[in-house]
Amino acid sequence: MLPAAVVPGGLSETQPATPEIQRIVDAVKQQFEIRVNKICHIFTAIVYRAQVVAGINYFIKVQVADDDYVHLRVFQALPHENQGPSLVSFQTGKTRDDPLTYF
Repeated sequence: MLPAAVVPGGLSETQPATPEIQRIVDAVKQQFEIRVNKICHIFTAIVYRAQVVAGINYFIKVQVADDDYVHLRVFQALPHENQGPSLVSFQTGKTRDDPLTYF
């Protein structure tokens, strides 16, 4: 599901997280926990941006503790490829007010 103002290759405007975005975040939670070597008891999507490529890159701000946020870059392949979301990259040490930008 994409916001209406997505331009192929460009990032959409920042949008509030939807149930679909939370499902994507839930799907990559274990990938994130393995890479940072810790368990996250909170893993809540806050906002996101999308980039249409040969699939979709999602840039998602996720709350992982009371005052601790991470930015995730998640790739979702095209539907006919039958692949789940994949955690491409992440940034830790973010705050609720940090802008969600390309990385």
